[in-house]
Amino acid sequence: MAARTSLLMIAAFITGLAAIVLLERWEPSRPVAAFAPAPAPDIPAARPRPLTEREQRWARIAWRYFERNVRADTGLADSVDQYPAATLWDTGSYLMALIAAERLGLIPVADFDSRVTRALDSLSKLPLYDGEAPNKSYNTVTLAMVDYDNQPSARGIGWSAIDVGRFLVPCNILAWRYPRHTSAVRAVLSRWNWQRLVRDGVLYGAALQNGKTVYLQEGRLGYEEYGAKPFALAGLDVREAQRVDDFLRFVDVDGVQVATDRRPEEYGAHNYVASEPYILDGLEFGFDRSSREFAWRVARAQEARFRKTGVLTAVSEDHLDTAPYFVYNTVFTNGRVWNTVTPDGVDAREFKTLSTKAAIGWHALYATPYTQQLVDRVEQLFDADKGWYSGVYEATGKPNTAITANTNAIVLESLCYTQAGQLLKSY
Repeated sequence: MAARTSLLMIAAFITGLAAIVLLERWEPSRPVAAFAPAPAPDIPAARPRPLTEREQRWARIAWRYFERNVRADTGLADSVDQYPAATLWDTGSYLMALIAAERLGLIPVADFDSRVTRALDSLSKLPLYDGEAPNKSYNTVTLAMVDYDNQPSARGIGWSAIDVGRFLVPCNILAWRYPRHTSAVRAVLSRWNWQRLVRDGVLYGAALQNGKTVYLQEGRLGYEEYGAKPFALAGLDVREAQRVDDFLRFVDVDGVQVATDRRPEEYGAHNYVASEPYILDGLEFGFDRSSREFAWRVARAQEARFRKTGVLTAVSEDHLDTAPYFVYNTVFTNGRVWNTVTPDGVDAREFKTLSTKAAIGWHALYATPYTQQLVDRVEQLFDADKGWYSGVYEATGKPNTAITANTNAIVLESLCYTQAGQLLKSY
């Protein structure tokens, strides 16, 4: 009888172990290797180190942007130099720049606390689209909801769940690493209707169409997973948004198998494969298994283009200093490699640029000979009194002199990562 009992326990243990193994293999966030090309060997990773004197100067130049462009009354930063409007993505970038500046010793703690307090106080008073979630854009002087032309909009124009995700990254850092600001962060976030932003594990944005609100699944591979991570840290179920296997497809880009999203083939919209979401994932979260692999493929494809054409390549979304003023420079979009399009999908190949933030961000993460070449190319692209330019046009070699919160924030984040590693840590 005793032996029989022991055998039953052993059998139960083996059965349970087999079930766990099967569940681990089935679990949605892990099956990438089952249908992806062979993983890249020896993905480089830069080790933290002190900044050089040159890099310290770069950080001061980037912070100069925010000294010029944070509004005294509201404590919010303009998205573009001296242009009084900002999305929640831009505001998230400002708060990340502020955290990086404090950690790099560019500002004293008292100044950091004062700036955070002022910004969070304004954010807690923002009018909300339909009273539910932050509008897509605000005037940084008046705090009024505006459209993308910075014209007042009493009701607003909708919200972006991806922008909200970007904003939640510094909120998580402030709440856990700077607990003196936790209650102020809570005051901002407690006003929002989170059930509208996340449903059934999926991120939802809102748009105003013909006077009615339309709720749309938001995000494509890269942007979606990055945007979902801070929602998860806030305790929300975003499992579907975090999956990478459900709409995954690989395309050949100059000999590199790059991960892209096949949903545009089925539902429309655009599947931008750009540097920015992967760079931010690495700088802030330190990558997960999937994003580490996908990011390296995106970076390798850009180096492969340089080897093939001799054109230094680091592409991302960027503002321009001329019409159409904003484009997505991509590795792949809408069926085309090295595609450059406006947010409406209009061809904008003449505005293909080498992106400053992408060059410096990739170098912070990998520190390879190629990323060093990228940094050497962009290291003079700044106005010492205003901040970093967005990049340089491929066709003409002239600087893209747009100066933005996002570029200067990512420069600061990259330099902070270089010195101390990932910005969002649980310890």
